Amino acid sequence: MTEKKQPNVDNRHNNVERLHDMIENTEAKLKEAEMSMEFASLEEREYLIQKNERRKQSIKAMKEEMKDEMTDRKQREI
Repeated sequence: MTEKKQPNVDNRHNNVERLHDMIENTEAKLKEAEMSMEFASLEEREYLIQKNERRKQSIKAMKEEMKDEMTDRKQREI
């Protein structure tokens, strides 16, 4: 028998906190990668530079999303 899967409920109550944690984790990984570049080969260093650029873009996007979620949260409180 096949089970019917229920769709996930749109639970947005902790999105701001979740995004904040994701930003902090990504920033920590970015700093960790920058420190490891000192000991990396030229090829590894190039890979880390590109990866950190993607991390910076992700952080920027997550901060924008967090602002949107904070605005939405304030509007729901009214």
